[in-house]
Amino acid sequence: MNLKKLALTSTLLVSTLFAGNYNVDKDHTNVGFKVKHMMISNVSGKFNEFKGTFEYDEKAKMLKSLNGEIVVKSINTENKKRDDHLRSADFFNAKKFPKITFTLSKIEDDTAYGKITIKDVTKDIKLDFDNSGTIKDPWGNYRAGFALSGKIKRKDFGITWNKVIEAGGVAVGDTVKLDIEIEGIKEK
Repeated sequence: MNLKKLALTSTLLVSTLFAGNYNVDKDHTNVGFKVKHMMISNVSGKFNEFKGTFEYDEKAKMLKSLNGEIVVKSINTENKKRDDHLRSADFFNAKKFPKITFTLSKIEDDTAYGKITIKDVTKDIKLDFDNSGTIKDPWGNYRAGFALSGKIKRKDFGITWNKVIEAGGVAVGDTVKLDIEIEGIKEK
């Protein structure tokens, strides 16, 4: 075996030894968002049903991959009438497009790059990345945590419903602020 092959094999082996596969812990994860209402305040919400997996390199203290899936009908803004409207064809059309997906492309410094798909429209997005690292919990599980935040334009995904308000402006802002906090438990 030549020296280059040996070095590559060693690098892959060391990377594999320190990388762990994690499942998103739904009880300690929040998939939240915020959007302007009537141009003067924000409506906050979250999705209650989601799942995801990620790979975290414990030695390098870095997220290597992330795949997530959100169930659209689980949207929750603490207002049933509004949530039903958000599930309708005016917004997410949850019956026709039941899932939102995200796949991480890469991490550079404190920025995460990935692809998000909403209503069958896939866009590249850039999010702020806050790495909290790993820890062993009191029950012997290894956990990793991180946060993603940023903005998307809902019109980019075909979510265009709105109403013009008398005083000027619109009922719903186009910019959606994402605030996602993820904790995962390492697979055994």
